[in-house]
Amino acid sequence: MEILIISGMSGGGKSKAASFLEDSGFYIVDNMPAAMILKFAEFCASGGGRYARVALVYDVRTAESFTELFDVLDKLKGMEDACRMLFLEASPAAIIKRYKETRRRHPLEKETDSLEKAVEKERTLMEPVKERADFVIDTTGLSTARLRKELLRLFSGEGEQGGMTVSVMSFGFKHGLPLDADLVLDVRFMPNPFYIEELRHQTGLDKSVADYVFSFQQTHDFLLRQEELLAFTLPLYAEEGKTGLVIAVGCTGGHHRSVAIAHALTEFIREQGYQTAEHHRDINRDI
Repeated sequence: MEILIISGMSGGGKSKAASFLEDSGFYIVDNMPAAMILKFAEFCASGGGRYARVALVYDVRTAESFTELFDVLDKLKGMEDACRMLFLEASPAAIIKRYKETRRRHPLEKETDSLEKAVEKERTLMEPVKERADFVIDTTGLSTARLRKELLRLFSGEGEQGGMTVSVMSFGFKHGLPLDADLVLDVRFMPNPFYIEELRHQTGLDKSVADYVFSFQQTHDFLLRQEELLAFTLPLYAEEGKTGLVIAVGCTGGHHRSVAIAHALTEFIREQGYQTAEHHRDINRDI
């Protein structure tokens, strides 16, 4: 089991980090008091692998004594399970600007005369926690996409691609466009197996239909150009912070050409190291 404790400054980016890590497969628990961490770790360990990767958000709101947190850390690090701590911070100016933009109150603002003093007080309080952290990320100049990329590099274990799932679906234009499609490819220009009697009641997943579709040079040329485009754009989508991309391939009925091309594209994308899902929306509809 892997346990990651997310801590840091209020306004430093803990919530965003937790969201990105959740997309990467972590089970997230917010505001976990130190006294409960060990019991929760024991509960997760008995979950039969359901809670293999857990991230616990711990900040100044739950801190009564950092000594208790450090004792818990020492005990967890002495166990077989991996335990690490991530600390997120930002400059006082950046944190103040973020609070002004969101119009939220800083958790220590009631104890001080101003937001600026609250930020400085928290920075002093959290310094011992920062010193115990395994990873420290300063989010002052980081965009959301760059923060996600850094978290994936540190914790995904699968590289940058591992954080994005690419879904490839086939569909028939006569049944309507998929509402969730990010990219739509139209393959109705290809020769249609529907007009070949022995192929009409088969699908693009059948070898005879796929062989027919790929017996034309224009199919190979089209697929090559799409693969070149995806090889260029998929890393950029991942870097921008996209966690899911839907590519829809359409022909007239969604039985033959779109199915064969979608299947081929799925294989290519999987070979590039991305998590993939293949779906043929209209393959079982009446012809």
